[in-house]
Amino acid sequence: MGSSEGHRIECRLGELLAARAMTMTELSRVTGITMANLSILKTGKAKAVRFSTLTLVCEALGCRPGDLLDLEQ
Repeated sequence: MGSSEGHRIECRLGELLAARAMTMTELSRVTGITMANLSILKTGKAKAVRFSTLTLVCEALGCRPGDLLDLEQ
């Protein structure tokens, strides 16, 4: 594997937030997910993501999981 983290999953949370003119603080408030957990997700340091977390983020951003996560080539 090419990543030192052991995976090649890329999170596009920052791009989606920018496209929707939403801040991490707003997303945290809307979803109830802590800023710390959102930051881990945004920076790609998450080792796992719960489906419930994905659901909340996708509902808040009006996107699908495939819009949020991608596999690096």
